[in-house]
Amino acid sequence: FTSLIALSFYVPVLMGRKFIPAVMVSFVISDLVIGLHSSVIFTWGSVLVIGYFAQYFKNSILMRLAGALTGAILFYLITNFGVWSLGMYPSNFNGLAQSYTMALPFFGYSLISTLLFSIIIETTCHFYKIVQKKIF
Repeated sequence: FTSLIALSFYVPVLMGRKFIPAVMVSFVISDLVIGLHSSVIFTWGSVLVIGYFAQYFKNSILMRLAGALTGAILFYLITNFGVWSLGMYPSNFNGLAQSYTMALPFFGYSLISTLLFSIIIETTCHFYKIVQKKIF
């Protein structure tokens, strides 16, 4: 379970694209702690893609939830393409299909954690707005 995709989506939505580098720095630091791998370019690249497309989904809560889940789909597609292209699977269509198939359990957890963290972020923002109205 990770908040990575939800944060990759919500930080630019809530704070602006200028904060994408902050997301990337946190990503790099966590990868340095956990350990670098050969497909970091695809993981980091997917975070950038998610961050840049996020602005198109910011108009409503349903659009934001859909955008965050779309981010999870993009992360799955981009990173598993990367795993395949780096030679972890045969360099043919069957190898690509195998790469995506083997990652399906992780994709399921990714969707669940992205949805869960998105709901937590949305709920926190909602209550923050309520508190702001009462204070000011």
